Amino acid sequence: MNTPARGSLLGIEHLEAKEILGLLKLARRMNPLKTRPLLRGKRVVLLFYENSTRTRSSFEFAAKSLGAMTTLLQASSSSIEKGESVLDTGYTLRAVGADCIVMRHPSAGAPHLMAEHLDIPVINAGDGMHEHPSQALLDAYTILKHQKSFKGLHVTIIGDIFHSRVARSACHLLTKFGVTVTLCGPPEFVPEVAATLAPGLRITRHIEDALRGTDVIMLLRVQKERMAGHRIKLESYIARYQMTAARLKLAKRDALVMHPGPIIRGLELTADVADGTQSVIVDEVRNGVPMRMAILARALGKAK
Repeated sequence: MNTPARGSLLGIEHLEAKEILGLLKLARRMNPLKTRPLLRGKRVVLLFYENSTRTRSSFEFAAKSLGAMTTLLQASSSSIEKGESVLDTGYTLRAVGADCIVMRHPSAGAPHLMAEHLDIPVINAGDGMHEHPSQALLDAYTILKHQKSFKGLHVTIIGDIFHSRVARSACHLLTKFGVTVTLCGPPEFVPEVAATLAPGLRITRHIEDALRGTDVIMLLRVQKERMAGHRIKLESYIARYQMTAARLKLAKRDALVMHPGPIIRGLELTADVADGTQSVIVDEVRNGVPMRMAILARALGKAK
């Protein structure tokens, strides 16, 4: 196995805090509304084995805002559907001129495998239940737009932590900066082992306890089919963990409400919370473009 190409972004767990801060600083200099030819002539392939709206489109807008050419390759419309291996797909894309591959895959570790065999940067856009590094970075970027720093912050993550690559990357990132992180949800979605994801994580089953004094509330998508598989009743989850206006009042008065999407109104949160003044969900999506511009610029050696 080889070392992944310089510029690859495969996860948050092994990034140093200074690397994260460097990417956040770079993102602040990116303007999606003003095209910068930093990546003119570069070819970025969006290799998605799973459906995606936010991540895929923001990477595409990010690449084009930097002057790069993009090609979208989805499993349902390529040789992947015929059984081509991940590595053979990677070799083919490199051979036809790809300079960078942004990859989403249902299997944990797939982007790492490709990165170890190619001489171009690979960016993990979500791999199974493992990590989603660009989402964690854009969430951090969003938090710092509203908070002076990470120092002294308390972040509460509510929902299906067990299946969430978003939660894993968020926990790795936030704890690197000493943020207090509380995980909240039913034991099927937040098992005790979740506390080992990163140092200092706290678990509670009671949303009221989790919300008191928190600065940021990160809600996670809850899939009804997973609830059924774990025999969690929909009504029970809503009664115990749905974010309502009344529960929001338990947090700090200026607490942010975040959600990586897609949100399910009436399940994870009520409409008045989703559209309320403390919600930064739309801004969170918007911030994906400058953050991913920074990631692509770094990947292709243009992070000046």
